[in-house]
Amino acid sequence: MAVLRCDFFSEALGLSTSMTVILPQQPFHNREVGEKFPTLYLLHGYSDDDTIWTRRTSIERYVDGLGLAVVMPQVHHSYYTDMVHGHRFWTFLSEELPPVARSFFNLSDKREDNFVAGLSMGGYGAFKWAFRQPEKFAAAASLSGALDVVNTVEMMSQDDARRKSFEHIFGNNKVAGTENDLLWLLEQRKDSNMEMPKLYQCCGTEDFLYHQNVKFKELCEQTKLELTTSFSPGEHEWGYWDAKIQDVLKWLPIKAYDN
Repeated sequence: MAVLRCDFFSEALGLSTSMTVILPQQPFHNREVGEKFPTLYLLHGYSDDDTIWTRRTSIERYVDGLGLAVVMPQVHHSYYTDMVHGHRFWTFLSEELPPVARSFFNLSDKREDNFVAGLSMGGYGAFKWAFRQPEKFAAAASLSGALDVVNTVEMMSQDDARRKSFEHIFGNNKVAGTENDLLWLLEQRKDSNMEMPKLYQCCGTEDFLYHQNVKFKELCEQTKLELTTSFSPGEHEWGYWDAKIQDVLKWLPIKAYDN
């Protein structure tokens, strides 16, 4: 495997940013010229950055032998949103990042080879990306996701610093009933015939976001979406996520890889 920290200029953000990337290292005799890797876009949480998955889990070891590239972008406190007072992180993530990453590395652009996952804020970002651009992904996973952003804003706004952060993201605009409201997006897909990614959702029963995750599960069960859930003892912490990302990797429909 190769782990790279890639610094580059983002036109969507108007500034230099970074992504951490894990690339498969195939035996020379098995390598096909121009072969493109299936890709997992792995999103960080509110307090973290693009390096966190490699620092706090064994993700590099877990993907070894899968033939899977992992792209981990930096989005700060943006909630994967075009901020009212800040930068266009949703545009960066959803429009700019994939073609930029593919210009640097041999990554597949086929829907069946692309997946997205994340934890906490990143779980929200992963499902929002999958719901808003379902044609891009075969599967999406949320680990302890902040899936009810309306509730999250209300809950976190009790802290002055967090309240100011959310004001920078959403301004004074109503979030409910918009494309930043994942539960609203879920309702729009309720009777849709649009092909959607299959979904995986997990959350610890002691997690402060557990009730949001139960609410999402119950609403999702009223749709045609394919959802796999795993609710088990656990808190909002890295020991839980290190274990669950292994379950996610086993669940992903990654094409067979001969190493």
